[in-house]
Order: sequence, then structure tokens, then C-alpha cells
Amino acid sequence: MEDGTFESLGYCGDTVDDEDVLQWDTRNDCEVRQILDRIADKWSLLVIALLDQRCTLRFTELRRRIDGISQRMLTRTLRHLERDGLVTRTVHPTVPPRVDYALTPMGETLHHTIRALVTWTEEHQNAIAAARSAYDARVLAEEAAARRDAAERDAVARAALPVRR
Repeated sequence: MEDGTFESLGYCGDTVDDEDVLQWDTRNDCEVRQILDRIADKWSLLVIALLDQRCTLRFTELRRRIDGISQRMLTRTLRHLERDGLVTRTVHPTVPPRVDYALTPMGETLHHTIRALVTWTEEHQNAIAAARSAYDARVLAEEAAARRDAAERDAVARAALPVRR
């Protein structure tokens, strides 16, 4: 085996020691990418943020507080977060059954990172809005110029064709 390579074919990290360790492989089967895909989706972020505000929340409370989430999507999100060790699910033996969700200690540490991302977003939202407006204006201008160019080409082509009578 070549020096600096890993024996496991599924390993998706870099084999060179001087590379940035915070980078991850972009392959679908990369564990880091799979975790990031899971925790960075909008529903997971909202669930984690809401659970950080309160010690525990019931399923119906979460659903009521998250605008636009379906019951199925909330169920899937909570199951994924529980599987990843970020959320605990406690079933109380009552009629009807009561289920509470809470962040695990690992989930709480993730929320600190999410909070930093939200702070960054709040600090840069005006600059992002300005960049979006500039981009949209540039795209509209480019589309208008392309339409004008196409109309001019059509006019030249019509003028070049002999007139049939």
C-alpha cells in the first residue's frame, strides 16, 4: 500500500497531511457530507433552535411553531436528529401518549454553531440583499440585450432575404 493512503476504500478524508482538515470530500458516500446535509437543512436548524429555547417540546408544539412543516417532515426530521444523537425522544405512558423532545448535550453544542451562523446572517443580510438586487438587475439587463440582439439579427436576416411576390 502506498505511503499516506488509508486501507479503507470508504475513507473520504484527504491522504495528504498538509491539507486543511476542515475540508471534506464531495462524494455522496462521504460521512461528513452526509452529516452536514442532515444538520444543515432548514427543518433541522429550526427544530434545534426551538429546542434550545425550551428544555423540552412536544411534537404538536414543534409543529405549531414551525411554519410550513408537514407532520411527515417533522417526524422524519426528529427521527434523523434522534438517530444522529442530537435529540432525545421521551415517551410518557399516558392516554393519549405524550412524547417530549429535547436536545442532547451534543445537540446543544451544535446550537452554539448554529447561533454563530445566524449572527453572521443577521450582520450580512443587507449586503446580501444588495448583492441579490444587483445580480437581478444585471441578469435583466443581459436578457434585454440578448432580446435586442436577436431582434436585430432577425431584422438583418429578413432584409437579406429576397422579397417574394
